[in-house]
Amino acid sequence: MPHTQKLTRYTLAERSSPEYRHQLTLRDVSEASGVSEMTVSRVLRNRGEVSDKTREKVLLAARQLGYVPNKIAGALASNRVNLVGVIIPSLSNMVFPEVMMGISKVLDGTPLQPVVGVTDYVPEKEEKVIFEMLSWRPSGLIIAGLEHTDAARRMMENAGVPVVEIMDVDGPAVDAAVGISHTRAGRETAKEILKRGYRKIGFLGTKMPLDHRARKRFEGFEAVLRENGLSLEAEEYYSGGSALGKGREMTANILKKNKDLDFLYYSNDMIGAGGLLYCLEAGIDVPGKLGLAGFNGVELIDGLPRKLATMDSCRVEIGKAAAQIIASEADGSVDAAADKRVELSPIFAPGDTLRPMA
Repeated sequence: MPHTQKLTRYTLAERSSPEYRHQLTLRDVSEASGVSEMTVSRVLRNRGEVSDKTREKVLLAARQLGYVPNKIAGALASNRVNLVGVIIPSLSNMVFPEVMMGISKVLDGTPLQPVVGVTDYVPEKEEKVIFEMLSWRPSGLIIAGLEHTDAARRMMENAGVPVVEIMDVDGPAVDAAVGISHTRAGRETAKEILKRGYRKIGFLGTKMPLDHRARKRFEGFEAVLRENGLSLEAEEYYSGGSALGKGREMTANILKKNKDLDFLYYSNDMIGAGGLLYCLEAGIDVPGKLGLAGFNGVELIDGLPRKLATMDSCRVEIGKAAAQIIASEADGSVDAAADKRVELSPIFAPGDTLRPMA
């Protein structure tokens, strides 16, 4: 007599218990809701005609079971999953969480879901993250910066999905680019400083071989000084993440070695805020004797004793615009060949650390 396996029908409570450990399937949701597997599939894929009552039964059962649909099966047919890879250099930098906020605000209204990879400004790590992201066949890729290794660029060029490089438009893009011109940002800052009569200028910033956007701002800033017969009087650099403590330390060092400086330009607001705090504690007249300016327009500077002069890097707007390009291509509402270079215009805010125009 052939052996026959007895099929056990579990209750909803039993299926939800820790002892019930097998991977849930459509059949589990079907049995828990009393609805056919085909109908369960229609409900969970939001396809076909299903009554509201039946839909509610299926969704309730799925939620109570903790059932998660297997998207890989659907991806095999479409060669895509509803994920958008977002590759950024840092999570500790206050800039990038705001970019993510902009991306999320747009994608929240779509089937797309962002997943994040971090490169730590290391090109080889960026290559690896791009490889892993694209191996999942996402619906799009958003990546910070325009500079990549040749291997990374080839992977993105041949990915067959929309790729949006963000934060920068000073250079050629793989597909689409959304950001600001950092060269122009540096130039505009220098012009604002010179209008206010500052001439003995020092620069404080990150070591720039791998921070291309900071390098472009520096180059734009220096170019305007040269055009006006000036040059930087002093420079101070650091490596690693931006922090208030580093700003304080660097400011103390540069002023100790260069007592006649009348202006300090910081590559970002974090070290600029540290520099401002040092100056105030040291009794330095800001902005009369010494002017200060940073970059990014982060909310942190709103809580300082004096508001640091800065330029907004349009972070949330960049995230929104990049996500909109991905979402529009994913739903077919935009031509993939359309012009996708979006340049935003940051605004310089003099705050309380620049004297009035001369």
